[in-house]
Amino acid sequence: MTAPDRCPKEYPVRPALAVGAVVFKDNRVLLVKRGNPPARGVWAIPGGSVELGESLQKAAEREVLEETGIVIKAGEPVLSFESIHRDDNDRVRFHYYIVDLAATYISGEPSPGDDALDAGWISGEALGRLNVNPITLKLLRQTFNFG
Repeated sequence: MTAPDRCPKEYPVRPALAVGAVVFKDNRVLLVKRGNPPARGVWAIPGGSVELGESLQKAAEREVLEETGIVIKAGEPVLSFESIHRDDNDRVRFHYYIVDLAATYISGEPSPGDDALDAGWISGEALGRLNVNPITLKLLRQTFNFG
């Protein structure tokens, strides 16, 4: 049996599909501090790549559990966007199509795992003191009137 045809994340041959999950609890949003490029050190909603045969909802539930230890029930999409990062030679270094989903908190306490440097419930007031991904900020402010 041969290894599955996987596209590398860095310098891919085609765009990758990824998900994010917007989870609230007690008027705070679940965010992770990214541990890997292209957004290392930046706070964002948890998420990651969709695996072959996996629904967007199942991918979001798996990624949130892997990155934060939090169990969620993922719902409907609230935002989709494309993220392309090029290197100094204008080669595509990363190319993602990302679908962010609304999600419901089920259980657990945030603990960074997988590729997250940190994870936690963040208040709207605290958003301004963190290095938060601009798309995450826009999503939280415009779609959820948060922060």
